Amino acid sequence: MSPSESPNQVTAVIFDWGGTLTPWHTVDIAEQWRVFAREIHGIPVDSPAVDATDLAAAHALAERILAAEDAAWARGRGEHSSAHLDDILSAAGLDPEHDRQLLALAAYRRFWEPHTVTDPQVRPLWEGLRERGIRIGVLSNTIWSRDYHRELFARDGVLDLIDGDVYSSEIHVVKPHADAFRAALEAVDARPENAVYVGDRIYEDVWGPQQIGMRAIWIPHSDLPVNQQVPVAATPDASVHTLLEILTVIERWQG
Repeated sequence: MSPSESPNQVTAVIFDWGGTLTPWHTVDIAEQWRVFAREIHGIPVDSPAVDATDLAAAHALAERILAAEDAAWARGRGEHSSAHLDDILSAAGLDPEHDRQLLALAAYRRFWEPHTVTDPQVRPLWEGLRERGIRIGVLSNTIWSRDYHRELFARDGVLDLIDGDVYSSEIHVVKPHADAFRAALEAVDARPENAVYVGDRIYEDVWGPQQIGMRAIWIPHSDLPVNQQVPVAATPDASVHTLLEILTVIERWQG
């Protein structure tokens, strides 16, 4: 449906998380696991003197975890199956009862903290949607837990505006599988024809929701790695370059 046409009333807008509600950052994915693995092996990040055997073991563990994560995301793109961080660590051969695992997870989260900051336009956008009687949802492809994501939203002062949120780590599939979008629709009590999805990826965030009758708004500001791109023929119902522009699109659709 063209943005200039009069569609059904919008009752809910559901958002992707990374690269949509957070600004896109290019991240050294291998480094996250080196940080984690060094902590597992008790190697301080800033230590000038490191035992070569311990360092080699840490690097080997980091490579195993990275390979397990890459395989999980590849399955997600090909088979739409989901994964949790615990699954990836287990696949890499890490004992979940390891006595340094909590310290390693804390170091891992510190690595990610600068890249998880909520875009400052999120709160005014969500407040604007709420003022228009529109419910707000989140649907994210992620290996992280629901609690961790909600901690991030709470940290940045926007958790109170979310009506329903779904994370692939807690369900059996990832976007663009229809069941992921159905779960998000159920979470915000909306029908596909009355809901809009917003995201930065054509395959997951435009083609996916459109397959079940949702409208899709694309934010094309993420520099996706080639191995994360899936060629697909899909045209967004609207495109924006800042989050606040979504209010204008919704107003146009509401007539």
